Parts: sequence; structure tokens; C-alpha cells
Amino acid sequence: MTRLVLVRHGETDWNREGRYMGQTDQPLNDKGLAQAEAAAQSLRGATLAAIYTSDLRRARQTAEALARATRAPIVLDRRLRELGQGDWEGQLFSQIAQADADLVARRRSDPMDTRPPGGESVREAQARVLPLLSEIVRRHPTGRVAVVSHGALLAVVKVHLLDLPVEAVWDQIPDHASPEEFTLEAP
Repeated sequence: MTRLVLVRHGETDWNREGRYMGQTDQPLNDKGLAQAEAAAQSLRGATLAAIYTSDLRRARQTAEALARATRAPIVLDRRLRELGQGDWEGQLFSQIAQADADLVARRRSDPMDTRPPGGESVREAQARVLPLLSEIVRRHPTGRVAVVSHGALLAVVKVHLLDLPVEAVWDQIPDHASPEEFTLEAP
């Protein structure tokens, strides 16, 4: 069995401000760096076969803290990038909720196929990340592997792993830098 340790990156200034970040490459802020270090300390001494991470800076910075604590190798993979938020990237959640209220409501009720203008749906995110999970299980059938990524993408993964309805995806967004462990069986 493969044990996956899912870790969302630490906080960024845009997280603190309530902005859609998507695939915009933002670094961790001071709080986010401290969160990444705390997550790393919680895993210190753990044996990790690898740390798979998004190539975006905030995830990489979090993965680097984990690697220092565990000495596990880092594997960058673009498939772990956050859901693309298209035209919403950089805008405040509150602005989008007012300006695009109908689309926000439709996205909440139909996350599989509803996307922000120029952005990505949950179905599209699943199509890129679920094959990677299968690859990780094949590469590490008995290992423990960390996966460092982003809130919405990890929610997509969690809905799949927990066999929840996809409509629950937005309720599964993990806290910053809070490791969660799941067990997967090889197919």
C-alpha cells in the first residue's frame, strides 16, 4: 500500500488578501514560510520515498522545507498546479462574488463542468492529476510519499480518495501546510 501525505502550500499574501491565485506564481509570505517549517517539523524523522510537488513557487518552497526535514527527494510535476482560475486570477473573492454571482453559484453546484472565464473545471483538473496519482502508486507501491500542491487541486484529490460526490469539492479544501495522510492500494 502507498501512503500519501497531502500538504497544501503555506500562506501567500494573496491568500491573506482573499484573492484568487490559480496558476499565478506567488511566493510564500512570512507566515507561509513558518507554516511550511511547522509542517516539515511534524514530518521530521518520517521516511518519505519522495516529495511530489507543483512547480509553482509557493508549493516548491513548502516542499523544500519538507525535504530539509526528511531528506526525501523532490519531484516537480506541473500536473500538481492549482486549478487555473483564468480571468479571476488576482481578483478578490468578494469582487468575483458580486461581479460574477451567477457563475460562482453555478460553479458551486456543478463543479465538474463549470469554469471561470479562461479557467479550468474540476473535470479538467481530474484529467491531469488522477493519472499522476496512479503513477505515484506504481512507482512507490509500499512507500510513503508527500504530495505538495494547492487548495482546490488537493480538494479534487481528496474527493476522489474519499469517494465523495464531486459537489463536495469546495468543502474539502485543506488548511495551509496541514499534512493529511491517505492510503491507496495499487491497481
